[in-house]
Amino acid sequence: MTMGMWDKRDDMVVHGREPFNAEPPGTALARAAVTPADTFYSRNHGPVPRLDPADWRLTVDGLVARPLLLTLDDLRSRFAAAEATVTLQCAGNRRADLTAVRAVPGETPWGPGALSTARFRGARLADVLAHAGIAPEAAHVAFRAPDVSPSADPPQPYEVSVPRDRALTPDVLLAWSMNDAPLPPVHGAPLRVVVPGWIGARSVKWLVRVTARAAPSDGYFQATAYRLPPTDDEPDGVTLGPVPLNCAVLTPSDGAVLPRGPVEVTGYALAGEGRTVARVEVSPDGGRAWSRVALDEPAGPGAWQRWRTTFDLPAGDVLVLARAWDSTGAGMPESPASVWNPKGYVTNSWPRVRLHVR
Repeated sequence: MTMGMWDKRDDMVVHGREPFNAEPPGTALARAAVTPADTFYSRNHGPVPRLDPADWRLTVDGLVARPLLLTLDDLRSRFAAAEATVTLQCAGNRRADLTAVRAVPGETPWGPGALSTARFRGARLADVLAHAGIAPEAAHVAFRAPDVSPSADPPQPYEVSVPRDRALTPDVLLAWSMNDAPLPPVHGAPLRVVVPGWIGARSVKWLVRVTARAAPSDGYFQATAYRLPPTDDEPDGVTLGPVPLNCAVLTPSDGAVLPRGPVEVTGYALAGEGRTVARVEVSPDGGRAWSRVALDEPAGPGAWQRWRTTFDLPAGDVLVLARAWDSTGAGMPESPASVWNPKGYVTNSWPRVRLHVR
């Protein structure tokens, strides 16, 4: 296969070239539990920075006893390496399902491919912060990158934060490797944060600064973007963090024309931080009958679970639905209208795939 931009496969669905935003087709994403780098989705807010690993430095500062200035070799030599297989998901994954209900102006119409799974290797953030001596009053940890987004108001380097308790959990990595190779530039080389089970916006790429703070980051992408709008119950809105329970159909694709007979349907399910997928059901007839499907074992605690099943579909127009439950007993909302919001975030209603069977 010939390669496209940033060494991606040439059949990626490219939503934007600068900044580069692209997702793999469902057929490619469904092929493997661990997503190859050339297939991994890409979500960027500004131009991809080119950082020389030899010149790059990581600053660790703020509410710490011993500020640090670390090279990549320092991270590798001073801290024990850890590895985790993690699914990262854009907060706008499956936004196209919401735009089918009502327009979401100015936002990328992501399909079900704005998530991917990789093996990441790096130092535990908790170990680095312990070495720096994080102060008791530090309630949040901020991550900064050098990429400047024109979509921010005013334009500014990308910065977000996570609460202290999440930052100090051993599964949060400062990763220099992806699928047993150095991070590609488009995925954050030379170093990125990996926060399993949280929206991809918190797994900051091209990391240059970690700052312990008393309050959350006041940067645009924390204080304004990646928030659900105010409601009667939440007058200040909600800052997005852990991903919600989600599932999707990857193949066949929506609108596919198929011959009569057995049709394999494949997809994924993802429960988010601290939860697992309990079951997935699929309906080949618009919800009149449901079948429980077998789930593949996850490749890691922070990874998706793939599923597949086969139906003998009759001729005509067919509506395939899927739904999932997690280990707490929570299920997915049925209608995309019930989760619609002006930014099109956290789309986790039942996926719907319309097929025409001849």
